[in-house]
Amino acid sequence: MRVLVTGGAGYIGGVVTAMLVEEGHTVIVLDDLSTGHADAVHPEARFVQGTVRERAADVLREGFDAVLHFAAKSVVSESVAHPGLYWSGNVGTSLALLEAMRATGTGRLVFSSTAAVYGEPESVPITEDAPVRPTNPYGATKAAIDAALTEHARMHGVAAVSLRYFNVAGAHRGLGERHTVETHLIPNVLKVARGERESVSVFGEDYPTPDGTCVRDYIHVADLARAHLLALGRARPGRHDVLNLGNGAGFSVREVVEVCREVTGHPIPAVASPRRPGDPAVLVASSDRTGALLGWRPERSSLRDIVADAWAFHRDRAGAAAE
Repeated sequence: MRVLVTGGAGYIGGVVTAMLVEEGHTVIVLDDLSTGHADAVHPEARFVQGTVRERAADVLREGFDAVLHFAAKSVVSESVAHPGLYWSGNVGTSLALLEAMRATGTGRLVFSSTAAVYGEPESVPITEDAPVRPTNPYGATKAAIDAALTEHARMHGVAAVSLRYFNVAGAHRGLGERHTVETHLIPNVLKVARGERESVSVFGEDYPTPDGTCVRDYIHVADLARAHLLALGRARPGRHDVLNLGNGAGFSVREVVEVCREVTGHPIPAVASPRRPGDPAVLVASSDRTGALLGWRPERSSLRDIVADAWAFHRDRAGAAAE
């Protein structure tokens, strides 16, 4: 296939691009590098720098079989502080992409969605039939894009798959998390082991969970990326499938910190902090529908493997910078 990857210089987009190239697809990456890194783009993929709004239509005129859409703003706290930025940057950009796809006859799309659309779930594990009730503008924008995809599938015959991520971590072939503003737990815990932070904050120790801290579902980035390739083959004209991508198992904040201690050999001080507003006690995915439709299951489900791969990525980068 000839595939356009928007946001392909980012963490997940970079890993998916690498897998696409490895499987023999022709890949063009479109990224404005506002949060991505040019060196995260596979050397055999063609890189076009620019925004989706400015460049997608021109690039798509070259002829493509499919688009994988990762380009988005994704920091919850920023979305609360600047909601308009997210409605424009996520929804507006995605609508511009869909229009460019319609105009150029590009009929297949795999969309990077999020479990944030579910808000505070009524029950766990969370299935795709759970109510969509986002509690922040970031989740609301992703839910709006999912709704737009349903309509484009119905009206224009688009073949669309939305993949709703839970917590993505780990690294794959030299590609890992390196956000300018890091909000994710595992890389922030590993920053303590690298000497970049003195401690990690544990937000809330009185949740109704076995150890009192929040429980989350962590999925290895390689497993997540593999699902995108399977979704490309599964997308059907006139259908919009919505699928969860998670491990199906939950790990508490304390468990994550302890595994990071074991992997790094660092004591990693943890400081108790007040709960953050809107943090549900437990978020765990049911990926049964994904397994049934795509024949997918996570292969690197061990939290230790996920942390070890993330730690190796950061150590390798630190070693390369020191040379």
